[in-house]
Amino acid sequence: MKRNSLKTSDRDGPFLVQVAREAIENYVNFGQIDKLLDNLPPHLMLKRGVFVTINMKVNGEKFLRGCIGYPRPILPLVESIRDVAIKAASEDPRFPSLSPRDLDQIQIEVNILSAPEMIKVKKPIEYPNMVQVGRDGLMLEWSGGSGLLLPQVAEEQGWDSEDFLCNICMKAGASADLWLLPGVKLYKFSSQVYSE
Repeated sequence: MKRNSLKTSDRDGPFLVQVAREAIENYVNFGQIDKLLDNLPPHLMLKRGVFVTINMKVNGEKFLRGCIGYPRPILPLVESIRDVAIKAASEDPRFPSLSPRDLDQIQIEVNILSAPEMIKVKKPIEYPNMVQVGRDGLMLEWSGGSGLLLPQVAEEQGWDSEDFLCNICMKAGASADLWLLPGVKLYKFSSQVYSE
């Protein structure tokens, strides 16, 4: 299978965001989990890693309200989007569950991830040269846990590649310099982003 055939197109974006929006609204308003549509195009049924981010719009400013995903491809794309959209609305431990009155103020973003690719270096000090801010997302695994930051986070925060590495360590519950130690596994991935 050609690598390009795994990509969703910009034409798919509005549909995928609508899947997330409808899943959230039906769950928040009625406690229902949507039935998946039949006869979807094959590329929308491939297993893909996904994240759904919910932002709240207040006085013209955006604030994070929930973000959950499946970093690895474990379910078909549309099913993954439905599941993580509901979890972002109701299970993100940083925020209370969305209520029906919140639904008019939220903005939904869907990230479709490429498969994580391990970053291979001879010495950890080489990692910053292997990470491109704005293109790469990072995932880190170590004996104490794991963490993931989407590609747009580093750009939004104004980080360089070394800042990005320090912040993925902290996201994984470790000290900022963990990336310099042996035994750490670092992965990079790209993301297609669709939003309302």
